[in-house]
Amino acid sequence: MTAPRIPPIDPELKDKLLFTALAILIYRVGAHIAAPTVDVNALQQFLTNSAGTATLFSLYDTFGGGLSRSTIFALGIMPYISASIVFQLGGGVIPTIGKMQKDEEGRKTLTQWTRYLTVAIAFSQAYTFTLFIEAIPNAIPYPGFVTRLIMVSTLTIGAIFVMWLGEQITERGIGNGMSMMITVSILERIWPEVIKGIGYVKDNVVAPVGMLFLVAVMVAMVGAVVAMTLAARRIPIQIPRKVMGRGRIREGQKTFIPIRLITAGVMPIIFAQTVIIVPSTIAQFTQNDTLVAITSFLTPGGWQYNILFALMIVVFSYFYTSIVFNSVDLSENLKKQGAFIPGVKPGAATADYIDGVLGRITLPGSLFLAVVAIVPISMAKAVGITQFAFGGTSILIVVGVLLDTLAQIEQHRQLRKYDGFMKSGRIKFRGRGNKFGM
Repeated sequence: MTAPRIPPIDPELKDKLLFTALAILIYRVGAHIAAPTVDVNALQQFLTNSAGTATLFSLYDTFGGGLSRSTIFALGIMPYISASIVFQLGGGVIPTIGKMQKDEEGRKTLTQWTRYLTVAIAFSQAYTFTLFIEAIPNAIPYPGFVTRLIMVSTLTIGAIFVMWLGEQITERGIGNGMSMMITVSILERIWPEVIKGIGYVKDNVVAPVGMLFLVAVMVAMVGAVVAMTLAARRIPIQIPRKVMGRGRIREGQKTFIPIRLITAGVMPIIFAQTVIIVPSTIAQFTQNDTLVAITSFLTPGGWQYNILFALMIVVFSYFYTSIVFNSVDLSENLKKQGAFIPGVKPGAATADYIDGVLGRITLPGSLFLAVVAIVPISMAKAVGITQFAFGGTSILIVVGVLLDTLAQIEQHRQLRKYDGFMKSGRIKFRGRGNKFGM
């Protein structure tokens, strides 16, 4: 019995995968090279004793920059993400930006503006981080203007290079470049965390049963995230029969509009996490009694923190969904195509109906996001692990990006099969003697 023949890998797909792997390798190498003029050990020691600041740094580390290690890519893609969010939210508030987002030339202009804003944000964050490092005892052995200039320049140029590298992956590789770099950065931490977990069990910090329970919870959360990421509410659409001209008739069709339960993705968690850690970070620097009292009350993992965190996720879910999903434009497009929702009048009534559906499915989606964000950290704390690297944000990012990347790879393979089919059909037709060679 002969083994089944494995089909050869498409050369174009192979080149895309190799380019993506090479670009990600360059990014991960740079994320482990310490920036000049900084004593990393002094920085690590300070972060160990500063819970609030460490939480802010861990948010940057989630996106692969290595801020807690003060690497040359310390800012990661956070400046680019911040600039993208500014224009994305601006599209729902400023009509001019909203119109530019719908036009090809307008989108190119917004992309260029996003790059400029990324440079400005990277410079401001690099300068702020440098001032923060200078305030840590012994973190910079030789402080001064030259040292500050070198540090700011290194971090700013590093963020610009990361932005360029992500765009290259998007254009010449597989998947979205920024998302791929974040995902690989998160996956890179799996093995060190596994070793750390084994050490917890050996040192009797965590009971073996507790560790197995935590692993089971994480596996269950991954499965739930996959299911909820793919889940969608299908709104039926009817396209009527239409005469196209010269006797051509387009038959009526029945299709649907899929609206995902988690339309906002991971952004509500990121927004909520950023807002909730601001008071603790400010309190760390100012030592304000009021802020210190607030931060002590809102301890990560405590019930007060969890309730406020969940409420903020729900609020930001509705806010971000209203920004990224425009029901008015969708209803207008349906009306132009002659399509309609059965039982619903075209135009404003269709927009109201879609808004109603979106509002109903956003609530369970936002509650699920809150559960994903809170449960892993709470379970880790319950079994005795105070610092847990794989929260809900990491799970949602990894699952979402991997699903989208696999879909793109499958789409690429299907397109290549279709091209091969068309070529083979053309050759066969040419063999019949068609003088036009078609």
